[in-house]
Amino acid sequence: MTETGSMQPDAQRLSLLESVLSAANLGAIVLDSERRIVLWNRWMERHSGCPASAALGVDFFTLYPDLLQQRVGTAIGQALRDNFPSLLSQTLNKAPFALYANAALRGERMQQAVAITPVDVAGATRHCLIQINDVSNAVGREKLLRDQTLVLRTETFLDGLTGVANRRHFDVAMEKELRRAKRIDSALSLLMIDIDSFKSYNDHYGHQQGDACLIKVAATLAEMLQRPGDLLARYGGEEFAAILPETDAAHALQLAEAIRARICGLDISHARAGATKHITVCIGIATMNIPNPVDSDALIGAADRALYLAKHAGRNRVMAQSQGKARQEIG
Repeated sequence: MTETGSMQPDAQRLSLLESVLSAANLGAIVLDSERRIVLWNRWMERHSGCPASAALGVDFFTLYPDLLQQRVGTAIGQALRDNFPSLLSQTLNKAPFALYANAALRGERMQQAVAITPVDVAGATRHCLIQINDVSNAVGREKLLRDQTLVLRTETFLDGLTGVANRRHFDVAMEKELRRAKRIDSALSLLMIDIDSFKSYNDHYGHQQGDACLIKVAATLAEMLQRPGDLLARYGGEEFAAILPETDAAHALQLAEAIRARICGLDISHARAGATKHITVCIGIATMNIPNPVDSDALIGAADRALYLAKHAGRNRVMAQSQGKARQEIG
């Protein structure tokens, strides 16, 4: 067979091209130089609800007037006038065309990826091809992954029982706030808060009621930390920690005493608590003051020592570490 004989007639090639575009699982629209629609494939018919017979020969912006002043209109102009291809940002152009999974039922528009490409036709003026892909499933998967990531991040940084920050979150926040305090020359205070005689509470009332007590105490502590930068964390067991950015020793002591009184005022019965007969807390305070910065271990250690002294001074107390000495407030 000669080379000439092996070539298909132009009409047959055109018919084949139209068949391929009609069978493709994407929207295909071809516009001539006057923006008239010269190709409208079956995918477009199915998802727009507009048959080819109603679209062919029509000015594209008569069919889609809203798109003239949008990015689609600009991209078509650039393709026909400047021979410039465009891939529309999916973030900014999520669903420019009125296309639906089921055009008869309408509902929510499908998410779309749109490409507009100039096409040079032999012996004719420039045309442009508009390709539209349904990316709804991909967008849905991305959203699901983002939601799952958020859930995992939440689970990673929140205590499962009380809903406040967990130890891991505390460690990250402590380092961050120390760096920030040093950078801006600001005080940073830390409260270590421990429920008095909690083991005997658990032994007497049971773990279920013990958990309820922890939840109630945590919720009360969280209510008292009103500033966005403050962080309450469950440090371990019945012990909580509060990071207080831009808080000097005097204000930390004032807040700690208010917390001690508030927990005492909850009046949670504790038959084995001694004289008080209800749940109380001890609080140890440490403050980092510029120009004497410390690292996180030193600050936590100072707050722990203050807490230890408060426990051994009789419980239901606040102790603050100040210049190597402890100062106490007795409830």
